[in-house]
Amino acid sequence: MPIWKRNLIVCWFGMFVTGVGMGQIAPVLPLYIDHLGIHDTALIEQFSGIAFGITFIVSAVFSPIWGQAADRFGRKPMLLRASLGMAVVIFSMGFVQNVYELIGLRLLQGVITGYGTACITLIATQTDKQYAGWALGTLSTAPIAGSLLGPLIGGYIAETLGLQNVFFITGTLMLVAFITTAFLVKESFTRQDKKVLSAKETWNIIPNKGLTIIMFVTSFVLAVALYSVEPIITVYVAELSSNTNHVAMLAGMAFSASGLANIIAAPILGKLSDRIGPQKVMLAALVAAGLIFIPQAFVKNFWQLMVLRFLLGIAMAGLIPSVNVLVKKITPDSLTGRVFGFNMSAQYLGVFGGSILGGQVAAYWGIKYIFFITSTLLLINAVWVYFKVYKNLALYKKENEEERKKWKI
Repeated sequence: MPIWKRNLIVCWFGMFVTGVGMGQIAPVLPLYIDHLGIHDTALIEQFSGIAFGITFIVSAVFSPIWGQAADRFGRKPMLLRASLGMAVVIFSMGFVQNVYELIGLRLLQGVITGYGTACITLIATQTDKQYAGWALGTLSTAPIAGSLLGPLIGGYIAETLGLQNVFFITGTLMLVAFITTAFLVKESFTRQDKKVLSAKETWNIIPNKGLTIIMFVTSFVLAVALYSVEPIITVYVAELSSNTNHVAMLAGMAFSASGLANIIAAPILGKLSDRIGPQKVMLAALVAAGLIFIPQAFVKNFWQLMVLRFLLGIAMAGLIPSVNVLVKKITPDSLTGRVFGFNMSAQYLGVFGGSILGGQVAAYWGIKYIFFITSTLLLINAVWVYFKVYKNLALYKKENEEERKKWKI
C-alpha cells in the first residue's frame, strides 16, 4: 500500500476519534455548566457560548503558528503534539470545580489544538496530485463521522455514567489518536527553505490572493452558520420536547442528524464537484443551507427539527470539502501548511463568533432569531461567491488555458 494511502487511513481514524471526542462535549456542555452551579437559563446560554467558543478564538491565533511549524519541522510532530496535549487537557476538565476553571481549560485547549489542520496539510502535501481532491474529500468525512457518533455517545454517557465521565472518556480517545499516529504515520518531509517567513512575507508570495481571501471568508461564514446554533441547541430541544428526562440524548440526536446526512452526501457531491467544478457545488450548497435555516425557527416539535437538520447536513456536505480543494489547487506545496493554517484560523474565528453570537442572541432576543441571522449571512455569502469566485476563476482560465480541465469551468 502506498505511504500516502496509509497516512490517509491513519489520519482519517485520528480525525474520526477526535471528532467523536469533541462531539461528545458539545451537547452536554450546558448541562455540565448547570452541574457546576449555574442554574439561570440565560446565564447557562451565555456561559455555554463563551466556554464553547473560547477554544476556537485562541486556536485562530495559534493555528498559523502551528502551520508554520509544520512547514518547518514536519506535519507528524504537530499531530503528536496536538493529540497528546488535548488528551491531557480534556481529561482534566472532568475535575473542574466551577465554570471559570472549565473556561480556562477550554482556553488552554485552543493553544495546543491543531490535529485536523496538521492532517489536512499532511495529506495535501504527501498525496499524489491526481488523487489530492479525492483524498481531501475523503478526509473531510472523518470529523463528520465522528460528530455523528460523538453526540449520541456523549448523551448516553451523561445519562448513564455521569457528566464528568464524558471528559474522561474523551481524553482517553485523544490518547488513542496519539498512539495510533505515533506508530503508523510515515512522513517524507524535506524542509524547502531555511528562512522563517513572516505572515506578511508569506502573504506576498501567495498567488491569486483574491480567490484565497474569498475562501477564507467563506470558511468563516460556514463556521458561524454551523456553530451559532450548536451551543444552545440543547436548550432549544428542551423547549420543543415534552420528555425532559432525555434532553441530552435528544440533543445528541439533533447534532447527529446533520452528521449522518453529511456522510451520505459527501461522496456524491464530491463526484459532482469533480465533474462540474467545486465552485458550482459550493454556490448551490450555500443557497440551500441559507434557505434551510429559516424554517428551523418555526418548528413545532423535535422531529421537525431533526428533518431540517438532516437536510442542512446534505447542504453542508458540499461546502468545506469544496473550499479545501480550491485552497489546495491555488497554493504552492511549500506554503500549504501556512495557508491551511490561515484558513483554519478563519474557521476558528467563525466558530468563536458563531458560538458567542448564538449565546448572546438567544439570551436577549430568543433562539428563533439565531436562525434568521445565520440564514442572512449564508445568502449574502452566496451572492458574493457568485460574483467574485466565478469572476476570479474565469480570469484564471483565460490566463491559464491549459488549466481548464483541472478547474472544470
